[in-house]
Amino acid sequence: MADEEAALAWMDQALDVAREALEHGEVPVGCLLVCDNEVLGKGRNEVNETKNATRHAEMVAIDRVLEWCQQSNKVYEEVFPKTVLYVTVEPCIMCAAALRLMKIPRVIYGCQNERFGGCGSVLNIASGDLVDTGEPFECIAGYRAKEAVELLKAFYRQENPNAPKSKVRKKKHRSLSSTDGIQKLTE
Repeated sequence: MADEEAALAWMDQALDVAREALEHGEVPVGCLLVCDNEVLGKGRNEVNETKNATRHAEMVAIDRVLEWCQQSNKVYEEVFPKTVLYVTVEPCIMCAAALRLMKIPRVIYGCQNERFGGCGSVLNIASGDLVDTGEPFECIAGYRAKEAVELLKAFYRQENPNAPKSKVRKKKHRSLSSTDGIQKLTE
């Protein structure tokens, strides 16, 4: 039960980071990389802020752990295999591949990512039989999922000022007389 309580407490912190993302106009995803009961890195989406599509919460958290390793004179190849990643939304395919390459053994997440999920919703990068991609990792879903979904709904209810302008063209309506239509069909 202690593990369950700890996971819920870490997810509460990840949700706080996701709320921060929402306040900054980002898709509200937050994550923590935890080792020996210590947060080594946390991240939130920074895609809109940086105009860089790779700045997902998991990638930011990985960068923070790499910085921590450098400052602490630790070898990242030894640190990542001892961490657990807590994230509010299932990692996308890109992030799941990065987690696997970094040899992160366990991912605990909130809600599923039905459009881009890399831990089983779309593709199973986490446990797939993939060549030269590191070891598979364990995924545990459903922690604080309802709260994660509510944050996502809040984001999508608002207008995203960074979204690209629609390229859908409006069709010009022209009226044809019935004889024009028949003439076109017979040509």
